[in-house]
Amino acid sequence: MSPRFVVTGTDTGIGKTIFSAALTGALNGYYWKPVQSGLDGETDSETVERLSGVARERIIREAYRLSTPASPHLSARLDGVMIDPEKLLPPMTDRPLVIECAGGVLVPLTEELVFADIFASFEAQVILCTRTSLGTINHTLLSLEAMKHRGVPVFGIAFVGDENPETQRIIADIGGVPSIGRLPWMADLNTAALRQAFLEHFDLMTFAEIST
Repeated sequence: MSPRFVVTGTDTGIGKTIFSAALTGALNGYYWKPVQSGLDGETDSETVERLSGVARERIIREAYRLSTPASPHLSARLDGVMIDPEKLLPPMTDRPLVIECAGGVLVPLTEELVFADIFASFEAQVILCTRTSLGTINHTLLSLEAMKHRGVPVFGIAFVGDENPETQRIIADIGGVPSIGRLPWMADLNTAALRQAFLEHFDLMTFAEIST
């Protein structure tokens, strides 16, 4: 089985999709967002297709496409849909698969399940995306605690934003997981610029250790 990486975050809008696009492109892999909440404008899958540089067929269709930009449990209720966890099992691929989850670690999928509850069943390494700005220490450590409590394997932390060495250090030290790199904010965001930024701030060999 090809390696799988789950990309989750401490919150919504922190750069998970941009990081997922960069990682998918760097690994020349596949991308899958199991649940898309909100269909107005460009979806996350469309953003990854535009920025990753991989072929369209490497962007796997979502299991659920929900209309309202809200927590999946609420968006599904408003759409009259019941999310079946069995339909969220990752597809088999012949290249690395990047799975992007909605919102944060404890975002509810149903009335009984949060995303972290199903991470272990994915047989994947989880990458936690987090901000470098003020307030991130508490949110990040709480997210790590939630995953550790459920026995979820955490591959590492991917920081997003301006460099903040002390914040990045203390999170990795207290959280007990490695910092795998930092993706800076980019004013001119395109495929080439994103790929260059990723290669400058992340070591591809880190991912290759489980990609071989």
